[in-house]
Parts: sequence; structure tokens; C-alpha cells
Amino acid sequence: MMTIADVMTRPVFTVQRETPLKDVARMLIDNGVSGVPVVDAQGAVLGVVSEADFLLKEQGAGEIRHRRLARLLGERPETQHQLDVIGARTAGEAMTSPAVTIEVSRSIREAAAVMTGRRVNRLPVTDKGRLVGIVTRADLVRAYVRSDQDLVATIKDDVLHRILWLDPAGFEVTVGNGEASITGHVERRSTAEIVEETVRMVPGIVAVKANVRWSTDDRDVKPAERDAVFPFGLR
Repeated sequence: MMTIADVMTRPVFTVQRETPLKDVARMLIDNGVSGVPVVDAQGAVLGVVSEADFLLKEQGAGEIRHRRLARLLGERPETQHQLDVIGARTAGEAMTSPAVTIEVSRSIREAAAVMTGRRVNRLPVTDKGRLVGIVTRADLVRAYVRSDQDLVATIKDDVLHRILWLDPAGFEVTVGNGEASITGHVERRSTAEIVEETVRMVPGIVAVKANVRWSTDDRDVKPAERDAVFPFGLR
């Protein structure tokens, strides 16, 4: 199954907390990117500065909508951040923090869910807390533009062999225009169902026609109960 490591961009353009905003803007323009992570000396992600922050700064404080009774109740967090951005001089003052990040081992389906749920266009990718890449919505879209031959290889090598521990030689897999067809035989009904479900999750697959036969219907099979018996003498 494709993970973020397969589609992310690396190395990543980054800035530090004290980087002047003019330098950040120049980096965005010169490198054709829409946002950069702000990192510390150890590579941990502190926040993100994006084009939207500069657009907000251009608009000025007069365009910001304040809550009623703001003088008494204080501003909403998002409004206060907007005010901070307008007065910012450095990346640390303008960045959105904490940054929404994702681990490098996660699937691109999970990345898409995070982007949609958190309404962000990019995710800094981390490995054990340190920045290793960045993934954007465009990267996820490109993951779906894959050749049929590449999709067949992914189903055989990743889904059947690596994830489900099945011998790909026992299956016939074809893909045409993103529509997968898979036939074969497994021992259990539950395994046959998992094969279809997992193939359906492969980025780039738009439909699945599965004819995976099975020998044993294990839907109602329950583990044998043992009366007060614990492995290795543990209780």
C-alpha cells in the first residue's frame, strides 16, 4: 500500500523562527512553493507560514472581523492569530502553530483525511518527531494518475504479498482504466473479503471486480474457550 513516503517531496525548504518575513516571501517565490515549515535546530516542526499569511498581511487589520463584545470577552483564537500575522516581522510571529503534521509511515488515504478534516493544503511529514518531507494535495492527486501496469504491480507486490502474505502467483490480476479485476482462491471466506477491501483502497483504483473463491466459511467461527487456562501460567 502506498504510504506518504512514496509521494512526499524531499528535501523540504524550511525557515527558522527568527527568519524575516521578507526572506520567507522570497523563498516562496523563488522556489514556487505555497508554504514552508518553521523548524527548530533539531528539525522539529514548530509551525507553517503560507501564502495565505502574506495575503492577510496585505489586507490589513481593517478587513478582520471581530466578535461582538471582543473588548470584554477577548478575540476568538483564529481572529487573534490573524492580528498577530498582520503585525508579524518574522516567521515565528506569523506561523500557524502548532503545525498539523503526519508520520511518514501513514497511508496517503490518511493524509487525505487529515487535509480534508483540518482544511489544510499541505502536511509536514515527520519521522520520530523530525521533519523529513512535505506532502501537498497535488501530491495526493498525482498518486491517482498511475499506469495500469503500476497498479497491477502494487496489488501483487504490496497488497497480496506484503500486506496479506498471500502468493501472488495464485491470483490473476488485471487493471484497465483504474478498474481492477482479481480472481483466485484462498482458504477462508474472511480472507477473500479482505482481499477485495484492500485492493479497493489502493490509490488509483476506482472500481474492483473480485472473484476470489474460498473453501471455509469462517464468519461464525469463534475461538475455542478454555476454562481458566492461561498461557505460560499467567493469570
